[in-house]
Amino acid sequence: MSAVGESGPSSGSEDPYARLGLVPGATFDEVQAARNRCLAETDDDPQAKARVEAAYDAVLMARLRDRQQGEVSAAAATASQKEESASSASPSVPGVSVLQRLRPRLPQVTPSMSGMAPSWSLVEGQGLVVRLLTGAAALLLLLFSPGAGQLVLALGLIGCFLSQVRRGRRPLPSLGWSLLVLGLGLMVGSVLTASLSSTAFSQLNLSLEQIQAIPAALLLWLAALLLA
Repeated sequence: MSAVGESGPSSGSEDPYARLGLVPGATFDEVQAARNRCLAETDDDPQAKARVEAAYDAVLMARLRDRQQGEVSAAAATASQKEESASSASPSVPGVSVLQRLRPRLPQVTPSMSGMAPSWSLVEGQGLVVRLLTGAAALLLLLFSPGAGQLVLALGLIGCFLSQVRRGRRPLPSLGWSLLVLGLGLMVGSVLTASLSSTAFSQLNLSLEQIQAIPAALLLWLAALLLA
């Protein structure tokens, strides 16, 4: 069965198969491999990544539509015949036969979890300079302004979320990872404040809120620099 085209993905084509360098007969594994290859070739261009993801989603929807309309390949038809033969040979169990009849009519959607997994790489170019300067300014504000802890953490959470979205991650996973990093930082800050004595607070010349917010601010800053 044909899969990836020899000429590679066509960035200017509206056909999702051509954009991924595929033909309509490609298997699911080949579609996944083409998507991953095209994402690796985008060089952290958010628009290019969005076009690849849109083409990938369109291919999956086209495969689902063909399956619902009965336009399946010979291999898929053979697999269905073998499954029906095995089902008829197995003992009859109440309720199972009904599920077996309904299963071919249910949408066969294979969700992609690749967008949920973390990916770590340092930002390059102007984005790195902007994140470094912004993070340094936020930490200085946190250290020298006792009441700025909540403001710094709120801005850090927004910045971490926007950084991931700009690097090609989808909004929902970006929000989830940002909240996870914030929660982890607050937990570390709570442990840190509980372990320090009142004498240590006076020597550091920092309030309880500042000490608790510093680990969370640092982790959000690192996530904005590394989490893609």
